[in-house]
Amino acid sequence: MKPLVLVAEDEAALATLLDYNLEKEGYETLLAADGEEALLLVAERAPDLVVLDWMLPGVSGIEICRRLRARKQTADTAIIMLTARAEESERIRGLNTGADDYLTKPFSMAELLARVRALLRRARPELTGDTLACGGIVLDRTAHRVTRQGNAVHLGPTEYRLLEYLLSQPGRVFSRSQLLDAVWGMDKDVELRTVDVHVGRLRKALNAGGQRDAIRTVRGAGYALNAE
Repeated sequence: MKPLVLVAEDEAALATLLDYNLEKEGYETLLAADGEEALLLVAERAPDLVVLDWMLPGVSGIEICRRLRARKQTADTAIIMLTARAEESERIRGLNTGADDYLTKPFSMAELLARVRALLRRARPELTGDTLACGGIVLDRTAHRVTRQGNAVHLGPTEYRLLEYLLSQPGRVFSRSQLLDAVWGMDKDVELRTVDVHVGRLRKALNAGGQRDAIRTVRGAGYALNAE
């Protein structure tokens, strides 16, 4: 059974990006563009986690958080609050209202997905898997460790996130734009060429010791992790 994530976000482009990446990560998603719609969706089916914009039209994210915590069915639902407010007092207010975590816009999509996984591991451990594996490559999310054929593979944080995303769907070709959105998120200063550089570093680390190339380059399309 897939974890159910409700995304309550009125910025259409961001909501679409969140929906896309959460589904690719293996979650079932529901989208709400305002506070009233979010509350209606929660009443119909309690989510496992809510990604909640602070400044929703209608009923605010803070008020939704209060209401979720007041209802028995959603008192323990994991909540990540999204906001453009960076002040410490606002972060404290959000957490005191009942949010489990807090991200300031703009944020990295990879960081949000990591926080979603961490919260679900604590709140609903039966719904999350801690290991991704394909073709002798094993990524242990709990230990933050990668091995290939039992040998340790040493990766930087960006290469780790890149491999994690490729391992989520072995064999699938991801375009540079898709990888950029998934790994670098909303950092507008990163260029598509950056993806090629980090794929090259990841390929070098995985193929150390004369291993078969683990990453397939599809000319004009992007990159895939070999599924064999």
